[in-house]
Amino acid sequence: MSRVLLLLVVLFPGIAFADDLNSGDTAWILTSTALVLFMTLPGLALFYSGLVRAKNVLSVLMQCFAIACLVSILWMFGVYGLAFGDGGSMNQIIGLGNVMLSDISLDSMNGTIPEIVFFMFQMTFAIITPALIVGGFAERMKFSAVLWFSALWLVLVYAPVCHWVWGGGWLSDMGFMDFAGGAVVHINAGVAAIIAAIMLGNRKGFPNTPMAPHNMTLTVAGASMLWVGWFGFNGGSALASDSSAGMAIAVTHISAAAGSLAWMMCEWVKYKKPSVLGIVTGMVAGLGTITPASGFVGPMGGLAIGLISGVVCFIATQYVKRVLKIDDSLDVFPVHGVGGILGTLLTAVFYANSFGGLATDEAYSIVSQLGVQAIGVVATIVWCGVITFGLLKLVDIFIGLRVDEDEETEGLDLVLHNERGYNM
Repeated sequence: MSRVLLLLVVLFPGIAFADDLNSGDTAWILTSTALVLFMTLPGLALFYSGLVRAKNVLSVLMQCFAIACLVSILWMFGVYGLAFGDGGSMNQIIGLGNVMLSDISLDSMNGTIPEIVFFMFQMTFAIITPALIVGGFAERMKFSAVLWFSALWLVLVYAPVCHWVWGGGWLSDMGFMDFAGGAVVHINAGVAAIIAAIMLGNRKGFPNTPMAPHNMTLTVAGASMLWVGWFGFNGGSALASDSSAGMAIAVTHISAAAGSLAWMMCEWVKYKKPSVLGIVTGMVAGLGTITPASGFVGPMGGLAIGLISGVVCFIATQYVKRVLKIDDSLDVFPVHGVGGILGTLLTAVFYANSFGGLATDEAYSIVSQLGVQAIGVVATIVWCGVITFGLLKLVDIFIGLRVDEDEETEGLDLVLHNERGYNM
């Protein structure tokens, strides 16, 4: 018996565990929960804070930290039930129940793990998704607007899509494949980020004024934490300590490495010098793109997906910033959005045995599954896009979205939080 379960027995002598509880699975999901939270705090917080200018470093750290706290309470209060509850006649669209965890006890199980552990693991996914969107509006959105938008977006966008895919909703019934969040996390966050970037408008001076990252050391440290944490993100989504989790971790690592090298080479060819920012961004592209496929493909699929993601996401980033001139501040859409779309579609291809995938059905059809994947991608984009637009309009009407020009010039750290990241 694991030390965690032994501790529970000591603390609660009368506890009775269900016959199908697996202590190894439980220990792995507990570990994965910590790894995924580690991706947001401190991983994503440091990654993003290093990419902004020095006058806004604390604002990004504050947003990531506050979102983690806010989402945790909302998840407990009822959003978990919306995502994973039984919605009765509405179950195809949304779940119900589990308000304040009313339906969860120490004996409640989800497969071979306690439901409270599943609750915590899924909470960390719900935390990182709105935190990713911060990169789309960094350096110009009011802190109060960030909180209101994140709370409403979690309820009206994240929870329904999560239920469709993982909670027994209509996409799940269609056979849609999303192992760890290509649609639920990355497409959702990417679409929301670019809509926010468009609605708020570009940062003052963009694209003519250089807005280089102020501290690449922080960014690389954060990126490294993301890489490690992603093993819990994808490997933990197996919900078991088994070969499926092992394969998910293997292909995740391979894709991250391939994405890094592919992006680096694109930059080397185009600009004659590879950058540190480029190689870590390629890593994130590789990780995001493999996420939906991680439990369905083999090592060669992971390699192919990583290489493709590095090239495609590099091109997408250049196109959004230089051609469309949209100030998605930290490239959330071209990296996470495009990567999520790409990975979700490629899952159908590299799941096939002929491409080294893990398909067990000899009659598996790439074309048929590709159609299902495309439906899921389009549905997620449309739902997220429409609701995100409406929520941003609503928040803008009541409290305003953007700080004024003078406040933006001074920096959000002083204006919104009365602090400086660096006292020099």
